[in-house]
Amino acid sequence: MTVQEHHINLNGIPTRFFQTGQDGLPLVLFHGTGESALDWSWVLPKLGERYRVYAPDLPGTGYGLKPIRDYSIELFTQFAKDFLDAIALDRVVIGGNSLGGLIALNIALARPEQVAGLILVDSTGLGEEVSPFLSSLTLPLFGEVAVAGCQTPVGAVMRSRSRAALQFAHPDQIPREWYAEQQQLAQNFGFLEATLSALRAQLTPTNQRTVMLESLPQLQMPTLLVWGEQDLIYPRTQAEEAVKHIPQGYLSIIPDCGHVAPLEKPDHFATVLDEFLSKLT
Repeated sequence: MTVQEHHINLNGIPTRFFQTGQDGLPLVLFHGTGESALDWSWVLPKLGERYRVYAPDLPGTGYGLKPIRDYSIELFTQFAKDFLDAIALDRVVIGGNSLGGLIALNIALARPEQVAGLILVDSTGLGEEVSPFLSSLTLPLFGEVAVAGCQTPVGAVMRSRSRAALQFAHPDQIPREWYAEQQQLAQNFGFLEATLSALRAQLTPTNQRTVMLESLPQLQMPTLLVWGEQDLIYPRTQAEEAVKHIPQGYLSIIPDCGHVAPLEKPDHFATVLDEFLSKLT
């Protein structure tokens, strides 16, 4: 299935998004902090065989202009609403990985009549615990020093390798395209500053800022949690606890997998999503 790249402007934010599939249930996917919509590239062709799929770059994370601003959860949530409005989808399944999961969760709570299903992939916002390696970047000055070091060509390479070690169970098996994209993004003007701002909106130096467990019983739609068994950023116990609070909750743990299942285990991930989505059609 062919994957097409599109560009639109959402309230002054130039936005790239990937789209595939012509028929079937619409599915919109949001990526995590410090990433891009490329993360979904390895599952889009398979999902596009049965569903109409969209995957946008979040503000500050793609290749558009990156104005100096507070990359808050509220900003990302409003962006997601604007994107859904722009592509004119009345009924949609939304999902996200990491930060993208928290965005999708906020949309599901705010627009339950529009959301037919929710998919949370190693999502932010389901517990307090987080990797100290990641949360330490939110420390005053430390984050700024890290940003400056990673903007050089050598620093960008080191950043991609350290991110891979944190995010994947098998960094040596991750496609070269992901490493190349990460190195290019790190050297793009404003990208790492935006990433640091977004990270500080989600984390303190010791824990996650937002824990949504009390809101989960409000979810009115079927909800799938997908978690990498070896996620080093958010432990699988957060998913196991969260699913207990969701009236129509389902949990799938992907073995031998880290934080970004759609990239590390695309075939397994696509199968899990297809099984879930087939129940909604």
